Amino acid sequence: MSDLLQIGSPNERPMPPRAEDLELQFSEQAIAELDALKTHYPNWKACILPGLWIAQREYGGMLTDAAIAEVAYRLKRSAAEVQGVATFYSMYNTQHHPGRHKIEVCTCLSCHFNGAFRVRDYVSKKLGIGNKETTPDGMFMLEEVECLNACDRAPVVQVGDNYHGPVDEKYIDDLLEKLRNSEENTVIKMADQIVQVQLMETERKGTLA
Repeated sequence: MSDLLQIGSPNERPMPPRAEDLELQFSEQAIAELDALKTHYPNWKACILPGLWIAQREYGGMLTDAAIAEVAYRLKRSAAEVQGVATFYSMYNTQHHPGRHKIEVCTCLSCHFNGAFRVRDYVSKKLGIGNKETTPDGMFMLEEVECLNACDRAPVVQVGDNYHGPVDEKYIDDLLEKLRNSEENTVIKMADQIVQVQLMETERKGTLA
């Protein structure tokens, strides 16, 4: 068997970021959670996804370049590798700040036939923002998303870890008003809950209900 083609030396592969080049923001809890999660996987590379959820919570709901670099540093991966994972999945917020509440409108087949674009346009007009935009006050972001696997409730909207559907204009009005008057940050809450469900009870120090 011929040898695999190797371009350059293994020593020239992209290296993890160095601590002295970063402004690390993980809390003690976050570090403990990531250390616990590392033991759940055969190697640290496999821990990139939960590491990104921790970072999304710790960095206020968005995976900035600094957040991605911190995950790379803590998992000893290159920043490019972690960024490639983060930007592949739409549930990670890498391009637009989601605000406190990310309004995700499913526009796939079942929702489409049940008025999803009417719902999207109504939310857009009511908030004065387009797709993947955030209101100036940082309260809401609107995003069209692929199938949410809730066709029985079409048209469906996701906010945090809650599905709402079938929704109409009245439902949207009530939902936005409820969210606007809430102290809760549904983006950060969902990130935290996803972290917590991956931890064993003895490792969990978060707020999972």
